Amino acid sequence: MTRRLLLVAMALFVASCASRRPAPVEDRAPVVPAPPVVEAPKPPAPVPEAPRPLPTHTVKRGETLVGIALQYGLDYRELAAWNNIVNPNILAVGQVLVVAAPSGSRPIAAPVATPLAMPSTPIEARPMSNTDLAKVEPRGQKVPFSERALAQMGSPDPNAPPTPTPPPGAPSTTPTPPGASSSTAPVPTPPVAAAEPERPAGTDREEVDWMWPVKGRVLSSFNETTKGMDIAGKKGAPVLAAASGRVVYAGSGLRGYGKLVIIKHNNTWLSAYAHNDNLLVKEQQDVRKGQKIAEMGSTDADQVKLHFEVRRQGKPVDPAKVLPAM
Repeated sequence: MTRRLLLVAMALFVASCASRRPAPVEDRAPVVPAPPVVEAPKPPAPVPEAPRPLPTHTVKRGETLVGIALQYGLDYRELAAWNNIVNPNILAVGQVLVVAAPSGSRPIAAPVATPLAMPSTPIEARPMSNTDLAKVEPRGQKVPFSERALAQMGSPDPNAPPTPTPPPGAPSTTPTPPGASSSTAPVPTPPVAAAEPERPAGTDREEVDWMWPVKGRVLSSFNETTKGMDIAGKKGAPVLAAASGRVVYAGSGLRGYGKLVIIKHNNTWLSAYAHNDNLLVKEQQDVRKGQKIAEMGSTDADQVKLHFEVRRQGKPVDPAKVLPAM
């Protein structure tokens, strides 16, 4: 009996244990927070480049604004505008000139202000203090063609009568001097050439369509002294623009070269025509290739001839290397 009761008690105990549910298990491990989202560092802003210093030229004794401009293949009006020069005839020895366009500058559209009375003798750079002035060489004396001679470029002769600019295709109104050729009208442009678009001056185009300015025998070829070539001809014969461009100088301010015309074809090329008898164009006038710009003469020369030179960025270039075969 006792054994039976013991078995019943054990059965009841096992049944009660089986009906119990296990106690819930709690995860008491510490909660690890999610790592913060770190944004990728922004690339550093590019450091603006410091503006490059513009090239400069220090004025030496005897130099003029026109001569300095010719050395760098520029228009002297550009130099005047870039350096805030009101009177281009006044320079001081030691003055520093910027010889490149500052940022934001615009091409000039009109000549800078100049005195009404222009001296026939070029005004050269002088020291600011009272010093003895160098003797001025007579205008009629022949000067070898050199960089120093180019620096003596000055202002046009005030006694020369102003030359009106005829419209394209219209005859010139310049009076014909006694004994000179009566034909002063510009060379007519063939219809095919007229249809070709003109190349504006002041561009960066390297190409220039060259032609011979006169037809004649070459008296002297290019060398380091002359910087150009001399071509024979008759007095009064037409001198033609070797390429389209803009006249940046027309006058007789360069001693030893007589009446001179300089044409700027683009930002790279210039051409010069010296010893003329009569000039038919004025400064800042646009000219076409083959247009009559002067008449041959012997001003400041020992015979009638044209001194012709070509410059690339102010550096003399042998014209025979750019002119077509005759």
